Amino acid sequence: METFEPTPQRLGGEDSRSWDPATVDDRTKLAEGAPGSATDLLGPPAANRHRLQNERSAITHHFAFGGHEGYLTVGFYPNGQPGEIFIRMAKAGSTIAGLMECFGTVVSVSLQHGVPLRVLCDKLSHTRFEPSGWTGNAEIGYAKSIMDYLFRWMELRFLSGKQLSLFGQANGEISAGGELTPGPVDDSQVFNDIDDGPLCMSCGGLMKPSGTCYTCVNCGQTSGCA
Repeated sequence: METFEPTPQRLGGEDSRSWDPATVDDRTKLAEGAPGSATDLLGPPAANRHRLQNERSAITHHFAFGGHEGYLTVGFYPNGQPGEIFIRMAKAGSTIAGLMECFGTVVSVSLQHGVPLRVLCDKLSHTRFEPSGWTGNAEIGYAKSIMDYLFRWMELRFLSGKQLSLFGQANGEISAGGELTPGPVDDSQVFNDIDDGPLCMSCGGLMKPSGTCYTCVNCGQTSGCA
């Protein structure tokens, strides 16, 4: 009766390297970082966090609409690129205030890990949820949500170049003596003169007094009195 003995395999040399060409090919692609290779299965590369300096420039922007108001503070790298944001709502201790503070931390960490501000603006602009309403800003108009307002404002201020310069000096002209000549008043400033009123039951916008009633500045709905 014949017996068969297993043939020992070599652990080194050319035979051990050539028995699995697919593995060798994947390793080569992995080392080269070729698109569509095995690197896609491993996820994105690790990103390094670039923190801001201990002393940094920043601007603070006030916003108010839909019965809520708050402040957006944007901190800059030395080259003027936004690197952090802080969102402080006027109603301290409320749920929306806590959510916005945490959301500001998430955006700041994203910016410091290299996520472009353009990507964040494209993803979060024009999101719709309450609170919403007219902002009094001629460039933005009606804000569909707090996220919509914040990222549309940052897009105008830092990406499109259409927003006013720092401290609003673009409203006027600087003379030879360094004095600022005020520019024309924009008609949209009439929204800032609207007193506090109830929210519209139809669209959620802020209503203004109209005689003994209130009228919505967004859709024209009245409070129902004669």
